[in-house]
Amino acid sequence: MKKVVFKTNINCGGCVATVTPFLEKANSIKSWNVDTDSKEKKLTVTGEDLDKNEVINLVKEAGFEIKEKKGLFGL
Repeated sequence: MKKVVFKTNINCGGCVATVTPFLEKANSIKSWNVDTDSKEKKLTVTGEDLDKNEVINLVKEAGFEIKEKKGLFGL
């Protein structure tokens, strides 16, 4: 199972609701979660064949900023 953590500007329940349909359509994502209480608004995504570029594109398509936190891919 691969895991990637991103910094985002997804900062509330409404934002999570907005991004949900975008992330749900990605076949490579098994699970995801946004820590809206953290300073970096961390989005943690896991999946067997996880495509981090797909995640980045989907979050941007939903209208949010996203940046990969280095050193956490492939845990």
